[in-house]
Amino acid sequence: MEKLWLASSSPRRAEILRAVGWPFEALAANTDETLAPGESAEAAVERLALQKAETVARQQPSALVLGADTVVVVDSEILGKPRDETQARKMLRLLRGRWHDVLTGVALVRTEGNSCRVVAHEKTQVRFGQMSDAEIDWYIRSGEPMDKAGAYAVQGRAALFIDEVRGDFWNIVGLPIRLVYKLAGEL
Repeated sequence: MEKLWLASSSPRRAEILRAVGWPFEALAANTDETLAPGESAEAAVERLALQKAETVARQQPSALVLGADTVVVVDSEILGKPRDETQARKMLRLLRGRWHDVLTGVALVRTEGNSCRVVAHEKTQVRFGQMSDAEIDWYIRSGEPMDKAGAYAVQGRAALFIDEVRGDFWNIVGLPIRLVYKLAGEL
């Protein structure tokens, strides 16, 4: 597999790439991740993934750059990363006992020769089990929710509260690696 530049500082995305043996270097894109008014979750994750990839691509000539962005959607409300414990608590209360969608936008940008790009997204459905307020407080005290879309990490302590997953598990972690592989083949 061709070496990638990962436009992210996410340890989870790096871990997934390492797990499948994909050579990469990481360089955080440091872009504004503000959602545009009225923007759909699908459009937002694709736009932000491309924005991240293009930011790093400008710094890395002759490279294949991967950008990704993940959000959680419940009742048409887009949940990103919580700003603080109060917001994390609100998100977890909203998710408990319910289905929600996890969307990750993926963009690959090739900067050498005739530069080209591909963008797509993956959607996975997740059903949270019931969580008591005490369980939510315990989870928040662990610190795990604070840098995760939707305030949870399916591969961590939140696994105790996941009843069902429909779709790509790796998408929930933050990088739908099968989609990345297919898009790389298109380039």
